[in-house]
Amino acid sequence: MIDRKKKGAMTKEELIKTGFQKAVPIMISYLFIGTAYGILMAQAGYGVLWAVGISLTVYTGAFQFVLIPFLQSGASCLTIALTALFMNSRQTFYALTFLEDFNHMGRKKWYMVGTLTDETYAVNCALKQKEEYAEEDRRRIMFIIAVLSHLTWAAAGAVGCCFGSMLPFELKGIDFCMTALFVTI
Repeated sequence: MIDRKKKGAMTKEELIKTGFQKAVPIMISYLFIGTAYGILMAQAGYGVLWAVGISLTVYTGAFQFVLIPFLQSGASCLTIALTALFMNSRQTFYALTFLEDFNHMGRKKWYMVGTLTDETYAVNCALKQKEEYAEEDRRRIMFIIAVLSHLTWAAAGAVGCCFGSMLPFELKGIDFCMTALFVTI
């Protein structure tokens, strides 16, 4: 019997199913943290479009939590840019690990670099170490994981923002969830 995974003959459905299965732990964590982010955005006076727009374009969980008080205080663009650069510089080093893979992904390369988070990096490393899939299939799975994770984060931010705008009281301490996540990890 031929091992279809080794031969790179995974069907589109198999790729999506595998990518989804690998992304589930990321998506579950993003549901909770993204919702907390959305609640904070709503309580800071920003609507769903702001929460989703920032989640789709900035997409750096820890910095997004820091960005809220920056937006409220009218911080300068330079301050915001430098803080983002320093807080997220580790992703640059993560991307170095996957330069060869990303270079083989054509136009998807820039999306992969921009959506490489701590969580997707860990899952991608596990995929690479196992050598369970053919190179091209593994790259497609990595892309599916990135897309599902990104969309889950943005959707959770939208849900949180809607929920947060309906709350008749302020949730003190919810911004601590990012610290709690890093302690747990």
